[in-house]
Amino acid sequence: MWMSWSVPSRPDVGVVVVAAGQSRRAGGATPKQFREVGGVPVLLRALRPFLAHPEVGRVVAVLPAETIASPPSWLVPLLGGRLLLTAGGGERVDSVRNGINALGDGWPITAVHDGARPFMDPGVFDQLIALARQGRAAIAATPVTDTLKLATDEGGEPTVARTVARDRLWSAHTPQVFPSHLLARALAAVWPTGSEPTDDAAAVEALGEPVALVLDRSTNLKITTPDDFRLAELWAARGSA
Repeated sequence: MWMSWSVPSRPDVGVVVVAAGQSRRAGGATPKQFREVGGVPVLLRALRPFLAHPEVGRVVAVLPAETIASPPSWLVPLLGGRLLLTAGGGERVDSVRNGINALGDGWPITAVHDGARPFMDPGVFDQLIALARQGRAAIAATPVTDTLKLATDEGGEPTVARTVARDRLWSAHTPQVFPSHLLARALAAVWPTGSEPTDDAAAVEALGEPVALVLDRSTNLKITTPDDFRLAELWAARGSA
C-alpha cells in the first residue's frame, strides 16, 4: 500500500533512474543493468515500482548512448509519455543532470535512483516523498554494522592504519528524493567546481542543507560484483521484488 500523505491532485514526482555505466566490476559481456535476475532484467525491476506509483508522473532512464537508438526489446513497450530515455554523461553527476533535463519542468519533487538497485521498497519511497513534500532532502540508508578499518598502502599492500568508530555511520542508498529546486541549486553549485559527488545528497550537503535518513531494507542492494548477482538471485527467489 502506498503510504504518502497530502497526495496532490496530479502526479508531481519526477524520477531519474541512472543506468548508464559499463559495469566492469560485475563481469560478463552484458552491462549489469540489462542482465536478468530471476528471469527479469535488473533495470526493469528497478523501473517497475516507479512506473506503478500513483504520485510519479514521469520516469527518465539514463542509459549508455549506444543503447538509446536501439533499446532492449523488453523496454520498448514501456516507452511513451511516462517513460523516457536519455543518454548518460561522462560522470555520474553528468548523467543525473541529463536525466533532470529530460524530465523537464513541472515536477516539484525529483527522485534519483540507481538502475542497479532492483529491489527498491515502495514503502521507503513513500516516506522519502513525504519528507520532500515538507521541503526536506531525504535518502534511503542503513546503519553500518561492520567494524570499519582505515587502510594505508605503505609497503605496497593495504594494512590497517586504525579502526574507525561506526557509531552514527550509515550506508547511503537510493532512492534519494529532493524538492526539485533544492537539487537543481545543489547540482548548479557543483558544476563549476569540477567536483564529482558520489551521490546527489553530497551535493545538497555541500550547500549546508540537511539531508534526512530513512531506514531502508537490506534487500535494496546495489548490484556491483558477481557475488551481488548471486545474492540478488536469492532475493528474487524469495519474492523480494
